[in-house]
Amino acid sequence: MSAAKRLLIIDDEPQLRNMLQRLFESEGYAVTAAADGAQAMQRLKAQRFQVVLCDVKLPDANGVELTKAIKSQQPEAEVIVFTAFGEVHDAVQAVRYGAFDYLVKGDDNNKLVPTVARAFEKNAVVARAPKAMTAKSFDAITGRSPAIAQALDLSRKVAPTDATVLLMGETGTGKEVFATAIHAASARNGKPFLPINCGALSRELLDSELFGHVVGAFTGALKDKKGLVEAAAGGMIFIDEIGELSPDLQAKLLRVLETGDYLRVGDTKPMKADVRVIAATHRDLPQEVIKGTFREDLYYRLSAFIIRLPSLAERKADIPVLAQQFVMYYAARFKKPITGMDDAVKERLMHHSWRGNVRELRNVIERACILCDGPLLDAASLPMELQSAPAPTTPTSRDKDASAAYDLESVEREHIRRVLKQTGGNKTLAAELLGIGLTTLYAKLKKWGMS
Repeated sequence: MSAAKRLLIIDDEPQLRNMLQRLFESEGYAVTAAADGAQAMQRLKAQRFQVVLCDVKLPDANGVELTKAIKSQQPEAEVIVFTAFGEVHDAVQAVRYGAFDYLVKGDDNNKLVPTVARAFEKNAVVARAPKAMTAKSFDAITGRSPAIAQALDLSRKVAPTDATVLLMGETGTGKEVFATAIHAASARNGKPFLPINCGALSRELLDSELFGHVVGAFTGALKDKKGLVEAAAGGMIFIDEIGELSPDLQAKLLRVLETGDYLRVGDTKPMKADVRVIAATHRDLPQEVIKGTFREDLYYRLSAFIIRLPSLAERKADIPVLAQQFVMYYAARFKKPITGMDDAVKERLMHHSWRGNVRELRNVIERACILCDGPLLDAASLPMELQSAPAPTTPTSRDKDASAAYDLESVEREHIRRVLKQTGGNKTLAAELLGIGLTTLYAKLKKWGMS
């Protein structure tokens, strides 16, 4: 684990402080210790910490009150308050001051390591969420599933070239986000990136928007107008829903791709284009070619480099990670103290069909953050169709041997084994992808003898 994961432990009992330091150093954290509040504030002035573990009773300070000072000094740090004697008032006050959690020594000993791990996870998400949501690079693309990893790998490899790219995937899978990232990683990144949606414009308007027109070309054409092909000179145009392009405009675009020549509407003098084209569609273009609605030669020109973007159904393991990123973004945007989602919300998100994919998930989280009044999103903040989890489908079988395939525990065990393999044995990341607590994961692994 990177030394960048810095933990500050504040406790006046030398034996306990040293034991905690050894424990968390064995977990891979870079640990600094302080014996009292004054020493802790000195440590905070000298170094940045992602997580602070603070005792309530200190010789010169109250840990609950110290939480307020810590958050003032380092607002991004997650503070975990722990005490030998739990008081409801202290717990409420600590959370009000911005504490991540409040633990009671003895009762919550088994929660300590997982809670610190979750605090580091939250700190990392908060640090990258606003950047990721507004970035115009590959940083804007979140996910660890093999399907999204493959799309990212292909995109990074094609970005530095000048090749035409065809992005294929369902609505809401992030085609424009990928196109923007490819442009940002290309040699054309200092030049314009101009998007256009073929499904939103009429054929005549689309012709003018893409290729421009000259004065008098049609009623209302009072002056020459540059099209996107000309305006994006040296840069890139992103043609979304290219399957909606009319046959004659398909022919014009094919000419641009093959020779770089095009005509403005109403003009007779060919112009030269210097643009890179990234196209996208949710349609099955090979089928459109068979039906005769899409030119075969244009499809072959576009399909030289296809990147298929997975639906959320193909990358379910990414749903909790994406949702948490959206939560942190909208919590910051709406200035709300929301830190995550409860287990009921995670379960409903994992079981939803997500026909609108990432776009739909983002919209649901935005709405939930607007409605949420507490630190965690709950089911009441979700749209009605997500308020109750769907009942599992009961399978049928022709023989008794097949019933083992539907044994819930066996399926769960196999799924967890695969996720752990995918994360390289990282249990913290595996728990996040699975949408369960780290303590729950450890309990299941112990039960199955997999720990």
